Amino acid sequence: MSSNNLKQAKATKKLLEKHPKLIHSENKKVSSHTQRKEDEWFINTVMIEDSEVPFRFKRKKLYRNLKGTVVNLTYYPSTEELAGMAFEVMHVVRIRRA
Repeated sequence: MSSNNLKQAKATKKLLEKHPKLIHSENKKVSSHTQRKEDEWFINTVMIEDSEVPFRFKRKKLYRNLKGTVVNLTYYPSTEELAGMAFEVMHVVRIRRA
């Protein structure tokens, strides 16, 4: 493991210890990635293979297209209500190419 990967692993472990509700997944393949502008933010929605739940994160700038790439995700589960129905979503805290 390179020193950069070791630093990232330590930072992820520290983050997970500090916030027990966070979940970390590694080597997940992105099947779909969309971006839409909402006010000053770009809302990114990523779909992961073998998962039916969308992973979302916000950025001030456009993000590179992640479709077909393998990523490591740190996220927490949440529920959003839309048209009176509850939908499960994952709010991404950190996303990195694997």
